[in-house]
Amino acid sequence: MTHPTLIAVTEALCQRSQPTRIAFLHQTQQQADTGKARTSLSCGNMAHAVAASCQQDKQHMLDMTTANVAIISAYNDMLSAHAPYADYPEQIKAALLPLGHTAQVAGCVPAMCDGVTQGQPGMEMSLFSRDVIAQATAISLSHNVYDATLLLGVCDKIAPGQLMGALAYAHLPTLFIPSGPMITGTSNDQKVAVRQAYAAGEVGKDALLAMECQAYHSPGTCTFYGTANTNQLVLEAMGLILPGAAFVPPDSALRQALTCYAATALASQCAESATYRPLADVVTEKAW
Repeated sequence: MTHPTLIAVTEALCQRSQPTRIAFLHQTQQQADTGKARTSLSCGNMAHAVAASCQQDKQHMLDMTTANVAIISAYNDMLSAHAPYADYPEQIKAALLPLGHTAQVAGCVPAMCDGVTQGQPGMEMSLFSRDVIAQATAISLSHNVYDATLLLGVCDKIAPGQLMGALAYAHLPTLFIPSGPMITGTSNDQKVAVRQAYAAGEVGKDALLAMECQAYHSPGTCTFYGTANTNQLVLEAMGLILPGAAFVPPDSALRQALTCYAATALASQCAESATYRPLADVVTEKAW
């Protein structure tokens, strides 16, 4: 049974957001009514859009009957949460190829970590980066040659920013693909013991650094319930990540299988299919 307070909050949100929600849905419907975006592009536009693609992909994109998926990636190889995304585009493309679909890396967004910048001047850039990410996502999708959107990103500025940008093209089916959690390298008891010993002056900085590097030691989202992990949980609950996919480790065979399945599932939800599932139908007031 739903808690009365939750019902009241949801109803208030629905009422308060009604004018902007109606305007948003109107814009989304106008975008959807134009049909497959690539069909409205001139020959010169399309030539630019497929110039870097292999001949096989060009043929698929130019025949207008298949899906072309936009990949927006927050990959960088410094942050553990985003390093796993290095190979995702090729995995996604390989999964779509047998079905005649294609994918393109439409754009990349910056990804910063408060775990690195905390206590440093870079921390002042943190919240501002979300708006840059939202704009970068929308700009990447503005080429208008896509039938669906795959968002590769986690953490508190990156995932919300990507979602904000994707909502500018909410007529497109959209999914996030998580990177998965880092495997624990040490216990909480060990971390507490070393930190207390360091604070008491019983061990030096070398011991503290060694322990911290053992705690954060491999690709994947941080080994605590920080924003990288909680964002993956929230996105899954909202229907923007495949059910059960948020907490599969990066180096697991299941992780790659889920990544490939997300790509093919998304391609099956495009506008001309019976299972059309635009982002606007997923991100509703009740989902929030």
